[in-house]
Amino acid sequence: MSFTPAEHVSQNWQIRKPAARGQGGIVASQSRDAAEAGQHILRAGGTAADAAVAMAFALAVVEPWNSGLGGIGFTQVMKPGGTPETFDFGPVSPRGLDPSAYPLTGKVASDLFGWPEVVGDVNIHGAKSFVIPSAVAGYKLLLERYGRLPISEILAPAVALAKRGLSKDWFTTLKVASSAHILKLYPESARIYLPGGMPVVGPYQGSPGYFRQGRLADTLERLQHAGLDDFYHGDIAREIVADVQAMEGFLSAEDLSQCEARVLPALLREWKGRTLALANGLTAAPTLLEVLNQMEKVPYGAVPDAAWYAALARAMRAAYADRLAGLGDAEPASAESCTTHLTVADKDGMMVAMTTTLLSSMGSRTVLPGTGILMNNGIMWFDPRPEAKNAIAPNKRPLCNMCPVIALRDGAPEIALGASGGRRIMAAVFQMYSYVADFGLDPEAAAHLPRLDVSAPEGVTADRRLGPEVLAALAADAEVVDVEHATMPVNFACPNVITQGPAGRVGITDVMSPWSAALAE
Repeated sequence: MSFTPAEHVSQNWQIRKPAARGQGGIVASQSRDAAEAGQHILRAGGTAADAAVAMAFALAVVEPWNSGLGGIGFTQVMKPGGTPETFDFGPVSPRGLDPSAYPLTGKVASDLFGWPEVVGDVNIHGAKSFVIPSAVAGYKLLLERYGRLPISEILAPAVALAKRGLSKDWFTTLKVASSAHILKLYPESARIYLPGGMPVVGPYQGSPGYFRQGRLADTLERLQHAGLDDFYHGDIAREIVADVQAMEGFLSAEDLSQCEARVLPALLREWKGRTLALANGLTAAPTLLEVLNQMEKVPYGAVPDAAWYAALARAMRAAYADRLAGLGDAEPASAESCTTHLTVADKDGMMVAMTTTLLSSMGSRTVLPGTGILMNNGIMWFDPRPEAKNAIAPNKRPLCNMCPVIALRDGAPEIALGASGGRRIMAAVFQMYSYVADFGLDPEAAAHLPRLDVSAPEGVTADRRLGPEVLAALAADAEVVDVEHATMPVNFACPNVITQGPAGRVGITDVMSPWSAALAE
């Protein structure tokens, strides 16, 4: 009797993620350490903006593979009685960038990115892969418009976390190991994350322990006392430029001194009794709007069924076809984009949905030795083909996939959400929003439902828990790859959401993110 092995299952267990509930504020993050920082700021009397910025700085320490001081982002903000706004601190290439520094080899990149290969992969890692790090400018502008607490207090949790260090648990080991083959190329990165030439590993038994990330604690402490302007005009700026110049990168003192975040009116779209406030700028919003237009004609039953999922897959394939034809690619479908998303609502009803990133896992994999800042590899957002719509060029904004959303009912913010995961973000945001708003599910129940993903004009990736009926309906229109929803490989984006109303607030984070947490004030 022959034996045919079944498909291997990475996680032969049932995982539950608890929601946070209460009448006060709620924070949601992919890292509980960062969520605790936001919770602390809310309890100290800070606004949702204060808490969001505190969480973003904390994430630079405790989630370095996803975001940090060397990154960029987009944020949706609204307080009751106000208007929804987009804070755009998205990627811009250096003014002195030379497109000829990215010659093609004639091959496809071997690093799972899908772009044509550039000689030496200099668009993917190292100093020539940096775009202008505008995250700190975005946080500063958000505080100026909506903050209440001094920067010294907002940065205190991040400083304390940096002095403690990053946990040496299994998840850190997994994330570092995934990037080790490139981290080893950069001396400060290797010194921090690859002691003895191997990924950092905690003890076999007992508590994992912690390790420090170069001079990151010193840099955060400098910002705490000198103010955030120092990042662009002071000692930190000078340290950044000195290190980049030594590495022969294009980022300059002028790029830093001229870096500015901007506030744009959110894009508004009426949808089934609510108003969706979408992120303005070069984001996933145009593609989401196209999906909304197509799904407007689709019947919605009491629960998402096979017909609904099939219609959604068709709508997303068509929307991606239009996006790639009209706007140029935002990033290759196979890119290991490792964005983070955080959501905050304070007791006064202000809501913040912030998506921030280094782009790839651990960005450029390049830690600047003078500051401990892990830099982005935002040049990878550009298509290296000179003739492409989204081609590499100086002082240019590429197309991104970030999609923070705030939903309004009767003019007041009611739902805030977003996700991390590159091209997979928009599908996760739409489904999580629909589960909660259109189908009326409790956020905790919605977070535990299976999802599908469409990130290109062809094909569907489906969580096998969707079941035979849904999988068959999807397969009638396109090729379906059914996969396990696990911590690794990362087959789906990682959303989190907060809702608020007369009965209180509820927040929930991605179920398969091991560190994620939503916490009540």
